[in-house]
Amino acid sequence: MNWRSIVAMSFLSLSKLLTAALSASAVVAQNVQQRQPNIVFILTDDQDEQLGSLDYMPFVQKHFVNEGTYYRKHFCTISICCPSRVSLLTGQAAHNTNVTYVTPPHGGYPKFVSQGYNEKYLPVWLQDAGYNTYYTGKLFNAHSTDNWNNPHPKGWTGSDFLLDPNTYLYLNATFQRNDSPPQTYPGEYSNDLVAERALGFLDDALKFNGSKPFFVGIAPIGPHNNGLGGETSAGATPPIPAKRHENLFPNITVPRTYNFNPDKPSMANWGLIIPKLNSSEIAYGDNYYRRRLQTLQSVDEMVDAVFKRLEDAGVLDNTYVIFTSDNGFHIGQHRLKPGKTCAIEEDINVPFLIRGPGVPKGKTVDFVTTHTDIAPTIFSIANITLRDDFDGSPIPFLEDGIAKAQNDPKHDHVNVEFWGTQRGYDVFGGVSANNTYKAMRVLGDGYSLFYSVWCSNEREFYDMKKDPGQMDNLAGSATGQLLDRPLASVQDRLDALLLVLKSCKAESCRLPWSQIHPDGTVNNLRDALDAKYDDFYAGQPKISFSDCKDFYDIGSEGPQELLHYDPKAIGAESPWQLPEFEEL
Repeated sequence: MNWRSIVAMSFLSLSKLLTAALSASAVVAQNVQQRQPNIVFILTDDQDEQLGSLDYMPFVQKHFVNEGTYYRKHFCTISICCPSRVSLLTGQAAHNTNVTYVTPPHGGYPKFVSQGYNEKYLPVWLQDAGYNTYYTGKLFNAHSTDNWNNPHPKGWTGSDFLLDPNTYLYLNATFQRNDSPPQTYPGEYSNDLVAERALGFLDDALKFNGSKPFFVGIAPIGPHNNGLGGETSAGATPPIPAKRHENLFPNITVPRTYNFNPDKPSMANWGLIIPKLNSSEIAYGDNYYRRRLQTLQSVDEMVDAVFKRLEDAGVLDNTYVIFTSDNGFHIGQHRLKPGKTCAIEEDINVPFLIRGPGVPKGKTVDFVTTHTDIAPTIFSIANITLRDDFDGSPIPFLEDGIAKAQNDPKHDHVNVEFWGTQRGYDVFGGVSANNTYKAMRVLGDGYSLFYSVWCSNEREFYDMKKDPGQMDNLAGSATGQLLDRPLASVQDRLDALLLVLKSCKAESCRLPWSQIHPDGTVNNLRDALDAKYDDFYAGQPKISFSDCKDFYDIGSEGPQELLHYDPKAIGAESPWQLPEFEEL
């Protein structure tokens, strides 16, 4: 055999090997595509974590708490419906989406569209990754019978949206299915209609089982109040339960925690002048609480029906199911009438549970997670490359990741913000003068803190290990210690951290300590409390609002630069400026 024959045979063998390798790669790629899990996302409306609502949902306990992982320290980053929903569907904080309220001009569906997010949010990205996507229930506020197709929300294979002005009418809801005109259903119960549509979309999705993974979003209005005209409607009443549930829990009352209708006022600003609730207001709040629990029973039944449908179809073992709420709720704490929008724990700490393949069963974790982490988490579940503009990070949901996060959390912070007024949803009503603030929760090894700066430049600082009800404001205290350091030194660190978070973007939201300490030596509050940094933090510019705006105006929320620690520089510090901001 001559050399030409040998070379020819070698090329033939190589060609076969390459063909085989390419075929194997194609098979692997196909298998990966087939293995893309399904995702079901259940989003309730105004559901509390702190008031114990999950304790009254036996099917959530059965399917999520017992069979999945419960994240007790999960927080929304703005405690009001539409901005919070935009944040969880985009992975960005409200100061970056600039959707800051529930109605135009500063919020609602029209603002979501004008900011360009109808082309760049979760369902669009999931469709690009090969998913069929479905949604039923409430999407955003101010998504109405006037603008439902101007434009239609993009990214949905199938949709059946609740529409304003009847979104919050439990017995007269208006739905809009796919491209069909809106239709109202007088006398039919809204949560049950959402459940019926959710099961229908699951059936539609299952027709593609094995060829297309699916995402199904399910968003009943429970336990939001009942009212015509949307989120800011006058004359709102407690939620209306299904007839079959209206007599449940007859003797249940709001938990009488030590911050419930306290003898002394608390919080700051207008919180310091709230009068004590009288007996009629307390009775109203207790009834409101019972109505919320009763209303959640239909949601709980829906959860059970969804799991049964997944199990009967044989896809439960390849499906991740997530349960959460857009924001929390208060009733009577700090003398507050039923409502939200505050930075108190009742308003920002929300339920968050995951169940799916590889998720530990019956596990409860206490490391920090937030709503801006939800879109990155769904990307991680779906094996999609993370976007650089995410303000959040994937939540660990598998055994190894959870173990690492428990031992060495990636971050210890949650940024919280709000612009505008605080509204009470009750017949005793009232709107405050302003409720604009920047705040954060900081949790880590041995500490659980809250810090906020109001637009009046009043500050709140609570040690929530000792004071979980946020009654003893430590801000400006000249005496006392925390974590073996003077309170003033701790507050200096917190003010600097919030200075980053209040205007952060992308990586500076995910890793704010690295913006202050670029050398990587400080990754959490405990690191930052080293006494060698005392002068550095004492010299940082302090957060100072120049005006109380009811919308995001970066010029009013100063300053926009701080010092970063550079051990090589003279004086161990040098100027550092926050990232450039686009005109919003």
